[in-house]
Amino acid sequence: MTKLAVNIDHIATIREARQTNEPDPLDAATLVELAGGDGITIHLRGDRRHIKDRDLHLLCQMVKTKINLEMAATDEMVQIVLKERPDMVTLVPERADEVTTEGGLDVVSHSLDLKPVIETLRQAGIRVSIFVDPIPEQMREAKKIEADSVEINTGKYAETKDEEKVRVEYEKIRDCAQIARRLGLRVLAGHGLTYRNVKLISDIPEIEELNIGHNIIARAALVGLEQAVREMKALMR
Repeated sequence: MTKLAVNIDHIATIREARQTNEPDPLDAATLVELAGGDGITIHLRGDRRHIKDRDLHLLCQMVKTKINLEMAATDEMVQIVLKERPDMVTLVPERADEVTTEGGLDVVSHSLDLKPVIETLRQAGIRVSIFVDPIPEQMREAKKIEADSVEINTGKYAETKDEEKVRVEYEKIRDCAQIARRLGLRVLAGHGLTYRNVKLISDIPEIEELNIGHNIIARAALVGLEQAVREMKALMR
């Protein structure tokens, strides 16, 4: 069965809206795990707009499943990772003026910069994934620079309302998942997935794990975090 890692960034977003101490992402991580979540994902941004260094430190100490840290491939972030040692890192593109991550990392264009980052993290025993658009060349380049896995961007699939375009985007994701698996990469997926569109993606055999955040946290505001996670897990079965 496809695993579910829950991105809890927006628990921190709520906290930062009032610049207070609550809700605490650590409490949220505990509830996710109690509900059967398979991992916790957070994005430590350069501007620290939601998750803070303290959050990462405490989560790495306390989470029982696994911590997946999304980050830009910068010297600052590499040093933080080597200190805190999350279970895995997902390299993502990052712009200060974006609301959320807008697309996959262009591995083909940035392979020379990414390769030493991946080597450093892997030598420290930290698994490395790369968030990529569903383009075959990106899968091949990720393998070439020795990433452990790819997380396929499902954003366009999730955003389109036209049934024919949904089919086209789904096939891109399915085909790239198959290519990545044949190359020996672990395959994850995520971005924009909801309770309404998750099933088709979770049924792709090559995809081992989904990263879902905003839609679960939005649902949790109405029914509670444990219930929201259980509902998503049920849809993925």
